[in-house]
Amino acid sequence: MSDNVPSRFSGSAVDLSALAQQQQQQAPPAPQGAGRQAPGGEPGGAPAGSGGAPSGAITIDVTDATVQSEVLERSLNTLVLVVFWADQSPESVQLRDLLQQLATADGGAWTLAKADVQSNQQLAAALQLQAIPAVVAIAGGRPVDAIQGAQNEQSLRQWIGGLAKSAGVDVPEPVDSELAAAADLMAEGNLDAAETAYDKYLKNNPGSSEADAGLAQVRMLRRAGALPQDAVRVADDDPANVDAALAAADLQVLSGQAEEAYDRLIQQIGRLAGDDRERVRKRLVELFLIAGADDPTVTKARRKLSTVLF
Repeated sequence: MSDNVPSRFSGSAVDLSALAQQQQQQAPPAPQGAGRQAPGGEPGGAPAGSGGAPSGAITIDVTDATVQSEVLERSLNTLVLVVFWADQSPESVQLRDLLQQLATADGGAWTLAKADVQSNQQLAAALQLQAIPAVVAIAGGRPVDAIQGAQNEQSLRQWIGGLAKSAGVDVPEPVDSELAAAADLMAEGNLDAAETAYDKYLKNNPGSSEADAGLAQVRMLRRAGALPQDAVRVADDDPANVDAALAAADLQVLSGQAEEAYDRLIQQIGRLAGDDRERVRKRLVELFLIAGADDPTVTKARRKLSTVLF
């Protein structure tokens, strides 16, 4: 439960189905013949095999009258976030629009339901809302959490991520547009521009493993153009040649022989001292960055390196 919202959603304290039943009772009687079999479908005109609540929508508009089908039934299959907004509250409009952007970016992993409180006061009252902006999370047919007040993208992402995990919803990791642009420059072969982009990103986001890995790839690609095809043979023939060992390791990584490359550099670190040892160690760390910390070959090589360093 979010800290800034009273814990009113425990158990069955809030029952939206009562609101839905009330709306059904207030609805005008169905036209004569509405229950007859519709061509090609189920009674009442629903398409054959529709199975109830609509699914797959990214954003919807919800009213007091549609809370049963658009929110409660839909929440049995996916996470639904209901954002309450009003034209008189610029903060609520801003939050609504930000959530709509996030819902679109997540590609329908969860559904955003937008409720105008001016037109849907019964729904807001049923959820015991005291102010807007407000967002209520619905899962399994009942409210499970809520947040109130203005929110930034980072806080919303963290909140949605926690809700999605609890609900078993797979929400994709957001793509960083700056890192994506730098990667595109690198893929196009514009290494200078890519390096500049990664450097700029690191100044604003120190310690970013993605940017560090991108810079390591840029450096690798620069060196790749000058690698001799017989770099491995040259290094094998002259084990004391540090430059040859570094070139051979690059070629082996590019050839899909990362484990052999790591072993080669670890052997060099074991026999070297001073500046040469540090130069090889830094190159090995760069190669680890390119592969990623969760690569099993990197994990194995790190264990070997620790026995040499300590």
